[in-house]
Amino acid sequence: MNCSTTNFGWLSIFRLGLVQTALGAIVVLTTSTLNRVMVVELALPAMLPGALVTLHYAMQMLRPRMGYGSDLGQRRTPWIVGGMAALAVGGTMAAMATALMATNLAAGIALAVASFVMIGGGVSACGTSLLVLLAKRVHQDRRAAAATLVWMMMIAGFAITATVAGKLLDPFSTARMIFVTGGVSMVAFLVTLVAIWRVEGNDKEAAGLADNEAARPVFFDALKQVWSERDARHFTIFVFVSMIAYSAQDLILEPFAGAIFAFTPGESTKLSGIQHGGVFAGMLLVALVTTLFKGRTVASLKAWVVGGCVASAIAQAGLVLAGVAGMPWPLRENVFLLGVANGAFSIAAIGAMMAMASQGRGAREGVRMGMWGAAQAIAFGVGGFLGTVLADLGKLLMGSSATPGNAYAMVFALEAIAFVAAAWLAMNIRIDRVTATVGTAAVTDRKTRKPLELTPRMEGSD
Repeated sequence: MNCSTTNFGWLSIFRLGLVQTALGAIVVLTTSTLNRVMVVELALPAMLPGALVTLHYAMQMLRPRMGYGSDLGQRRTPWIVGGMAALAVGGTMAAMATALMATNLAAGIALAVASFVMIGGGVSACGTSLLVLLAKRVHQDRRAAAATLVWMMMIAGFAITATVAGKLLDPFSTARMIFVTGGVSMVAFLVTLVAIWRVEGNDKEAAGLADNEAARPVFFDALKQVWSERDARHFTIFVFVSMIAYSAQDLILEPFAGAIFAFTPGESTKLSGIQHGGVFAGMLLVALVTTLFKGRTVASLKAWVVGGCVASAIAQAGLVLAGVAGMPWPLRENVFLLGVANGAFSIAAIGAMMAMASQGRGAREGVRMGMWGAAQAIAFGVGGFLGTVLADLGKLLMGSSATPGNAYAMVFALEAIAFVAAAWLAMNIRIDRVTATVGTAAVTDRKTRKPLELTPRMEGSD
């Protein structure tokens, strides 16, 4: 059997995880390290790197278009490699732009804008096509575990790069910064080339399907077709609402711990680590349960998505009580449980994306995955900023007589409501209905395993 028509084994999944590691390595330098250099070493307003990072998220609105492009040829490898090349060049240019700001601010900002446009575009092309490839080639029983592995490898890329680059950057100079960033970008690109080599194969049957199905409609027609599918549309809305709720507390949790619980900067940083530890635990929990108990109700991705959102709402309600009660509340334990719930629902949602990518009209997997990825990126870009605005607005509306914790509690309460809304949305989405067969747009019935129609009925209404 052609290698392109078989399910991926763990080695192939690990190789694609290396691509995510490489992606994370470049992103962490451009969104964190260069951010600090602009604000601390160059004494520039924090708004500047904030606007650049927001631009990188805004560029990910191109994800549906990138996915559509990969659908046309039914080949994801060129988009993964091309996206990583753009990301590597953009990351190196961003370091050069930061150095240029020290001598020519206007020229440096102009180059930085171009750099972050390339970074956002590169992440869109590489990340979207990588997810589609996983969705089409990973067996349904392994999807949650595969998503966990790939995402943990991306986070490992964050951690390893931050540690190694941190040592190489001392003693600091702008020339050293360019050298380190360029070196990381080059290594990341080479790792991607090696990792992706011959993983996808060359499926002529898939290419023929692309000629007959995907090449006909223009992009906006394809996007309308996907949006008219009830499940794809509802899942897009779910992703946006849940990711807003997920990210709204990112920028206010540590200030909340300091203002209400008198945490020191070191203690509040550790609190963030506790939350991320909980996220890891939640991801591993879903991966283990869905792998060990495959085929049973407890392994249902939909159940984990809904349950994770409900648990996240309960944990957020705990933070509301923390804002009102103050010191007696077990904040660390509450934040850990929030992380577990967030990790469980988010990794289950990624597994659901993989399950639903081929659920609908044939040869539109890239458009669906791109649409969901764009919703996630926009929500992340908006969520953190929205949380800070709501906290400041709450303080203003409540006046000086109210305790500071009440304003934070208001934001946490709104997040809890958003998680409940996300759970309701997820309950009305058919996630486990079908599973894609590799290499084609065909789908099989989960019970009988018999093929269904290549182009299921378009669902334009609820």
